[in-house]
Parts: sequence; structure tokens; C-alpha cells
Amino acid sequence: MRVVLGTRGSPLALAQTGQVLKAMQGRHPDVEFVVKEVRTQGDIAGEAPLATLPRGLFAKELELALERGDIDIAVHSFKDLQTEPSPGFEIAAISRREDPRDVLVTPQSTPLKELPKGARLGTSSPRRTAQIRAYRPDLELLPIRGNVGTRITKAHGPDFDGVIVAAAGVRRLGLEEQVTEYISIDICLPAVGQGALAVQVRAGDGPMKRLAEIMEDPDARTAVTAESAVLHRLGGGCRVPIAAFAELHGDELFLKGMVASATGDRLLKAEYTGSSARPGEAGLGLAERLLELGAGPLLEEGA
Repeated sequence: MRVVLGTRGSPLALAQTGQVLKAMQGRHPDVEFVVKEVRTQGDIAGEAPLATLPRGLFAKELELALERGDIDIAVHSFKDLQTEPSPGFEIAAISRREDPRDVLVTPQSTPLKELPKGARLGTSSPRRTAQIRAYRPDLELLPIRGNVGTRITKAHGPDFDGVIVAAAGVRRLGLEEQVTEYISIDICLPAVGQGALAVQVRAGDGPMKRLAEIMEDPDARTAVTAESAVLHRLGGGCRVPIAAFAELHGDELFLKGMVASATGDRLLKAEYTGSSARPGEAGLGLAERLLELGAGPLLEEGA
């Protein structure tokens, strides 16, 4: 049997797909696995600010390739998926989560709290911008594009005094030595699903689903299900700064969430404890708490 894995062509996407490929080959040595790169609209719009791009743009072409039968399994960063699940497809597995935090990279290894006033930090994310601005309003947050390696290189260039990227990407690329600081979630809550991979198949494709299920991590699925419920209820995408993070402790699920204004000058945070057996309900509980605190008008700003 020949199975084609579809992925974006960035170094990080290829590294992630390589992890999935290695696991599948180890479990199914009799299957011929092939990796196929698919260029997405998000890759084509390489210089456009991420805040102007709709959520799901990095996943759309992979889903179309899956629908056409050009690929059999798609490997995504979970946070690249649309808020609303795409009909006709199924997330067969959610991988063990890599470190969900964000990291700071600075040329002189200067931590966030010690950066001088007016220091220029590059970030592609309104979520990061809003939270870092709330913590250090004296810093200048500037947009930046490019893959993880490119952004880290820019941290050592003339235009920035540092950059903020996802820890998961840095670790999967083996670039941990570049990290100045792992930013506490008390300062910067991660994006929904950050650090998790989604392995997607066509709905009803039992053989491919069974191959993909070796990547499944039940704890990761529980956490990202709760986080996704927050995003679904709030109706946010890339334009509105939204964050949610869930941690399992036995039978309990502890969630933290954040919603900020489009400009980042107003920021709300909330916490919620629910049952790990009902992650969707826990996520909705956190979303309602944020709405009770006044998240509605902030969300309307980015509509």
C-alpha cells in the first residue's frame, strides 16, 4: 500500500511531518509512505501581515488536495485549522503536545523584563502583541513575517531587538539554543492548540484513519477540544487577539483565557475549572465567563 502525506513546504512543516512519518513507518513497515509538499495561499501571501489573513488559510489547499485524492493524509499545525471544522474531513489524531509557550529570542540574551525602553520586538501575532504590550507598554511591537528560522535571523539584524515565536516550532527545528526566555503563560497565554499537530483524513476513510491514529494523544485532544470550544463560542479568528490554554489535573481541567481589543489597549483574562470528561463544556464555560467580563464589544471591533 502506498500512502501520501501532505504538508506545507516550510522547514517547520516538513519537520513536523517527518515526525509523523517516522512514527507511521515504525508501526507499519510494510506501507510505502510518500511526503508531498503543497503550497498554500498563506505561503503565497508571504509578506502580508498575518492579522489580515483569515484563519484556516494555511490549511485550505491541503484539504483540497485531500478532497481530490492527491494526498491521503494531511499534517497540520492544529492552530492553522479553521475555527469551524471543515465538512468532509476528520481529525484522526491530535499529537502529543510540544511546549505550548511562546519564546523570546534576543541577540544579547536579554530577558523580556530587562529589555530597554523602546526596544523593538517582532511578532506576527495580534495575540502576542496585545499581551506583551499589557506587560511592557514601553516596548515597540512590530509586524514580522517569514518562517521560524527567518524570524530568528531577523532578531539578530538591524530592524529588531528581538522576536517572539512559538516554542514548539523552535524545539521541532532543534533551535533551542537560540531561546533567550520561555515566556510564562501568566504573561502570554498561547494560541488555541499551539504545540499540537492535527492529522487529518477524509471522513469515512477507515484505513487512513487507522494509520493516523497511532499519533493520537488523549490528553492533547482533551486540552485542544476545550480550547477550540472557547474560540468557537467567541467566534474569533486571526484578527481578534484571543488566547486559551487548558491543563489536565486528574479529572479536572483548568482553563485560562484572554480576549483583547483589536488595538491591544484593552485586555480581559479569565479562568475556569471543569471536568476533563467534558472538555467542550469547560471551554464554553470559560468563553461565557469572558463574555460576562465584557469580551463582546472587543470581539465586535475585529468583526
